[in-house]
Amino acid sequence: MSAIVWTASASLAAWLWLLLCQGFFWRTDVRLPPRRDPEVWPSVCVVVPARDEAAVLPASLPSLLAQDYPGRAEVFLVDDGSADGTGELARELSRRHGGLPLTVDRPGEPPAGWTGKLWAVRHGIALARARDPAYLLLTDADIAHAPDSLRELVAAARTGGFDLVSQMARLRVESLWERLVVPAFVYFFAQLYPFRRVGARGARTAAAAGGCVLLRAETAARARIPDAIRQAVIDDVALARVVKAGGGHVWLGLADRVDSVRPYPRLHDLWRMVSRSAYAQLRHNPLLLLGTVAGLVLVYLVPPAAVVAGAAAGSAAAAVTGAAAWLVMAVTYVPMLRYHRQPLWLAPLLPCTAFLYLLMTVDSAVQHYRGRGAAWKGRTYARPDAVPDEG
Repeated sequence: MSAIVWTASASLAAWLWLLLCQGFFWRTDVRLPPRRDPEVWPSVCVVVPARDEAAVLPASLPSLLAQDYPGRAEVFLVDDGSADGTGELARELSRRHGGLPLTVDRPGEPPAGWTGKLWAVRHGIALARARDPAYLLLTDADIAHAPDSLRELVAAARTGGFDLVSQMARLRVESLWERLVVPAFVYFFAQLYPFRRVGARGARTAAAAGGCVLLRAETAARARIPDAIRQAVIDDVALARVVKAGGGHVWLGLADRVDSVRPYPRLHDLWRMVSRSAYAQLRHNPLLLLGTVAGLVLVYLVPPAAVVAGAAAGSAAAAVTGAAAWLVMAVTYVPMLRYHRQPLWLAPLLPCTAFLYLLMTVDSAVQHYRGRGAAWKGRTYARPDAVPDEG
């Protein structure tokens, strides 16, 4: 057989393995597990780190304040050095909408060794501890919650005995670039961290979605959260790893009525979102970068290339093998497109999206070696996601 047939066969084998052996990552039916209302509803404090979020707060904060929760609940919004009036706007929204009590506070700039978001989370948790809550809901300022969101999260945590329950918010998908890139972002995340494995007791896979994390307060204190992950740029995955390493039970799934309202209308916006942390995900390891690039090429780019090359060279074996791999790829992508309510004709375009992610990952590494680190909202972290020694 020719080299292109062998390469296409390797790609097809990889896709068959992903289809059957990677925790059925492509399925989108991992939603909140069975739950029942507890006899006594535990107290909850909601911690919202917010930096320059005035544009999205009107669409997100009122949904938190309006939570229909039978127990005691309170919201702490930590203004992380905003320059756009985020804190005052939050107070105005609270006065206008009422609902759960809201405390707005603003810590100083983060000290060396801390990312800004986790310093804000630490400040919020410190404020919350004065209320002695049973649970902490860590949620981003761009996340809108259905009125029963908190109730359902707590019921799921209590029923299943989970220390951490996290829902991946449904991301905004409206612009052309969002349609092309956003569903794939969740698809790739699930491929790296299959949700079923995250929730399985004894499994090593650990992950969370930072926009919506319900955490047992006792677990947070025992695991020294967020101090134990104070330099993490990919803070949600680091948080879940610390909880699981301490014997905690973690659950992660897709949300039905928890939505991100943050727009990413341009490719530039999405590029920054991905590239700021992509190389951190690879632990800044050049060998992992090379392996990732090679893997993306083999898995996502070889199938269409084999179809074209096989047709041009008159090799039916190459064309058919490449088409089979491409078909499996597209079929596994269909559930994620349906979840995001997107047209299914986007499924065959996944190789194009994967190529964009390959470029974003390489760009993330280039920025790292230029000394620019991970940049986000006016801050640059020279050593992103370098989790410190806990000693």
